[in-house]
Amino acid sequence: MKYKILKALDVAGLKVFEPIVRLCYGEEPRVQVVKIGKFIVVPVIVFCIFLGLWGMIAPRHKTKYGEVPTPAVVWDAFNGVYDFHVRENTKQDDYRRSGQDRSQTIEQVNAELAAIEPDAAAAHKHLDEVKAEVDASLKAELKPLQDEYNVMKTAAFDARKQREAELKEAADCIKADDTDARESLLASIIDHENKTDADRDKLDELKAKTNTLLAAKAPRLLAAQQQVNAIEEQRMYLNMRLQRLESDNREVRLADAETDLKAIHAEYLTASGPKLLALGKNIVRSEQRLEKTKTAEPAGPWTFFEQIARSLACVFLGFAIAAGIAIPVGILCGLSPVVMASMTPLISLFKPVSPIVWLPIVLIIVGGFYANPDQAWIQPSFLASAITVALCSLWPTLTNTAFGVAAIDKDHLNVARVLRLGFFTRLFKIIIPSALPLIFAGLRISLGVGWMVLIAAELLSSSEGIGKFVWDMFNNGSSQTFAQMFVVVFFVGAIGMFLDRIMIVLQRLVSFDEAPTAI
Repeated sequence: MKYKILKALDVAGLKVFEPIVRLCYGEEPRVQVVKIGKFIVVPVIVFCIFLGLWGMIAPRHKTKYGEVPTPAVVWDAFNGVYDFHVRENTKQDDYRRSGQDRSQTIEQVNAELAAIEPDAAAAHKHLDEVKAEVDASLKAELKPLQDEYNVMKTAAFDARKQREAELKEAADCIKADDTDARESLLASIIDHENKTDADRDKLDELKAKTNTLLAAKAPRLLAAQQQVNAIEEQRMYLNMRLQRLESDNREVRLADAETDLKAIHAEYLTASGPKLLALGKNIVRSEQRLEKTKTAEPAGPWTFFEQIARSLACVFLGFAIAAGIAIPVGILCGLSPVVMASMTPLISLFKPVSPIVWLPIVLIIVGGFYANPDQAWIQPSFLASAITVALCSLWPTLTNTAFGVAAIDKDHLNVARVLRLGFFTRLFKIIIPSALPLIFAGLRISLGVGWMVLIAAELLSSSEGIGKFVWDMFNNGSSQTFAQMFVVVFFVGAIGMFLDRIMIVLQRLVSFDEAPTAI
């Protein structure tokens, strides 16, 4: 069993965990403990130091969105993103509930609403008390500073006006040939500007003391406000669930539509003339709406995890397109020096092109194939993002495939000719198997490049995905959405690392040597 685990770790490129397995089986404990300390404990300590430095440095930098979020704030932002995802899915489920399940859920939601009222009242009362206490404290502590600030501001304003009047009077009295007076005026102007700057610095210093005092009182008030906000957010969510279970529920809508349809049918049977025709058209439209209601799903915002799934679908589509182009072309380049020479200028020309350049071009070209984009089963922005990923990520696979094919042992190909093997037999029995390690090395690089390119492509194309999530959070411009952008950083990194691990496993499975493939 031990060797199976070690083999699995080796294939996955996770040999760093090998000492733990060997230690569990009692193999050279001292040596394994030293390796664990070097290659596991030390990296964990470094990561903890990184988090500590981040937590200390971040609050010191102020932005227009507030302080740079600390690790704790980012964790809270992740919890908020996850809660939003769960709540949206719950509301979708409430729309589909029917019968006894729906009735029981309504009772449960009403019970939760009733239970939240005492907490809401207590939270609002606590907030009012904190506000009153903070206001009283600030009134006593801020009044001397505010009075001093007002006096200093008035004195500085009066002094500046007086100096400006004196300068104007002196300038009016200077004669055309009085050089000394002109030099004296310049010195007076410089002295005036210096005194104005000094007064401004004093006012700013006093204002900073006031802000420091306000900031010292802010955490209590902020905590109380956040408690109220959380309860009110929960109450709003429960009310929306109740609405989704009652008036907006599919079962209720179907029952109302069927009742209205029956009433129209009854009226239709006794009507005549123009009214009969109008009622007939109304019946047809009502039946069409009824059929749509049976399968319709409620509109709702995309959640972060749904956008992750869409981004993964987009990057895999782009990756498949890139592999479908790069591998055949790379094989041709590897087999024929003429094809390689012909393709080299194109590779050198298009390989450095940025996705920001490709995307608008692809969007325009893809848009030309859509007469009605809103009704298309695959959105143009999604397809354009995938094609952009393909255009930017196919080059590593193409070059690695070409090098892998070109490096095949010529003796193998000579034996194939002696045996008179056909082209496709040689291709699938000799060429591709021999080049697989380098092909998968290129695919691994291409997938990593594609994942990085995708975020920018989605951001620019407004395709629902992680890129659009980042863009929406940026445009929102609040401290909460600022923290959620940090959540995206960690998710993008974790997903990229996971995709890289997958490609490492596949690469190791087709490698013929023991050379490591991962750092």
